[in-house]
Amino acid sequence: MTIPLPPNPHAVAVLLLTGLALVLFSRDKLPLETSSLVILVCLAVGFEAVPFEENGARLRAVDFFLGFGNEALVAVCALMIAGQGILRTGALDPVGRSLARFWRVSPGLSLLLTLLLGGFISAFINNVPVVVLLLPVLISVSLKTDTPAAKVLMPMGFSTLLGGTTTTIGTSTNLLVVAVAMEMGLAPFHMFDFAVPAVIAGLLGAAYLWLVAPRLLPDRKICLTDASPRIFTAHLAVAPGGPLDGQPLLKALDMTGNKMKIDALERGEGNKLMLLPDVILAPDDHLVVSDTPKRLKEFEKILSGTLYPAGSEDEPVTEDNPLREPDQQITEIAVFQGSRLHGTTLNDYHFSERTGLVALAIHRSGKRYERIEDHVGDLQLRVGDILLVQGPRRNIAELKRNTDFLVLDSTMDLPYSRKAPLALAIMLAVIVAAAAGLLPIAISATAGALLMILTGCLTWRDATRALSVQVVLIVVTSLALGTAMIKTGGAQYLGSVFVALSGNASPAMVLSGLMLLMAGLTNIISNNATAVIGTPIAVSIARQMGLAPEPFVLAVLFGANMSYATPMAYKTNLLVMNAGEYAFSDFLKVGVPLVLIMWGAFSFLLPFFYM
Repeated sequence: MTIPLPPNPHAVAVLLLTGLALVLFSRDKLPLETSSLVILVCLAVGFEAVPFEENGARLRAVDFFLGFGNEALVAVCALMIAGQGILRTGALDPVGRSLARFWRVSPGLSLLLTLLLGGFISAFINNVPVVVLLLPVLISVSLKTDTPAAKVLMPMGFSTLLGGTTTTIGTSTNLLVVAVAMEMGLAPFHMFDFAVPAVIAGLLGAAYLWLVAPRLLPDRKICLTDASPRIFTAHLAVAPGGPLDGQPLLKALDMTGNKMKIDALERGEGNKLMLLPDVILAPDDHLVVSDTPKRLKEFEKILSGTLYPAGSEDEPVTEDNPLREPDQQITEIAVFQGSRLHGTTLNDYHFSERTGLVALAIHRSGKRYERIEDHVGDLQLRVGDILLVQGPRRNIAELKRNTDFLVLDSTMDLPYSRKAPLALAIMLAVIVAAAAGLLPIAISATAGALLMILTGCLTWRDATRALSVQVVLIVVTSLALGTAMIKTGGAQYLGSVFVALSGNASPAMVLSGLMLLMAGLTNIISNNATAVIGTPIAVSIARQMGLAPEPFVLAVLFGANMSYATPMAYKTNLLVMNAGEYAFSDFLKVGVPLVLIMWGAFSFLLPFFYM
């Protein structure tokens, strides 16, 4: 076995820089975007200072910035924006509610359904919003059914990674591999070209996550909290013959122990009555009330009325017609030294009347948020208290100009629920247009992102927040490294080394070894970096062996998606780790067997289908 020598000094420099990139990308203390920019600048400056020419053609340093206009990056960014529209409108919330109902009937089958559903949705939508949707659903179910959440959260997160491997748009990694392969002269992969082996392997992985993984995870008691408390405005209709029919308004307050705060009294649409204690209530009068869903349903039961969502006064509140929050936000405000809130209460300050906001909870002395629904307004505030408040976007904006307290940088938008069907329709059109070959995914996704904004499913602020500088820079840097490796012969050299080390191994063994190498790298560094660096090496290996490059490219794609063994391998792993309070060893215990299962499955399926 003879190891070939590097072809030229530029190839050596690029390979060393690639090694440096792998080291930098694995450093937790150095932001990934900083590492990416360091590598990109080194490439550009190095090739500008020491030009590289081959056959009279010069590799221009500015070519390394062409990744900013790459079709794959455009598609990734557009899909992030379109996916944000799904998240922002709460379009998948009915899915969560249906899962929660079914879970009470059969927890075992419900876990399987959750795994399959999470995988299916992630085939077409970035898996981050899918995990964000399912985490509170599973946590809430765990609280209600006394099921250990630690046994279901990690399997759910991994199922979305399995689903993402089945289509070209399932993950940014897939889009990058396809883009680099096209740049190297391969025929383009269409949306479902590798779906069959991916689905077969994915079902094996899902079976492991359903039957085995929960048994490997600890039966740990974790501090669970459901979603942040939210205030909703609803209409409580006076029922004919009910306890309020013909009674003064004061009786409604007495029956609820003065807990119910009435914003308005309507007798017919737009006909508001004065809120006087002795005003006599008539059938079908509407009491406009703002409170948490739990308290609103409690008032409905006590007063024997009918609860309607604000803006939908003809359909009672049900699981399929939930309470809605039009253009609402949640934010945190802090009480500081010298604030007029220090030493007083929210009620004495007339907080709701002054700001148009409602205080949901309070955080004090390093403790978690405490929901003191009955007396948060009467609690004497002190320096360092942080209040969680909710209200319309315009009121939150005005709050930032108030000098009595400090608005922290933690504002969160609440879903535009009425736009949910429209957002789903737009996303479906994006997927169908790309799958049918009517438009490239970069164009259909960009058009979908624009429609999300034009139809009000997203604001421009929402769209810009959906974009990730980290993703943009790692994609551009990975493409630049791939270009440098190809042009200088570095990729061909690595391919030669891999072939030499493989000896007389069969093509199937070489393919399996390449995929295992990618699986190891993706759990240490960025999966996108692994994919883009590995793709030109895979093509080079295939050409040197005189074989079709497609199965080797797919080996890189599938290997780079096996981000199961470490929490830093993929951002959803970190979300799940935080929610389930998992240890690093938990990921090794569950993730390593899953990597081996997927590697073994694809090692059989890829040669079977493609060689």
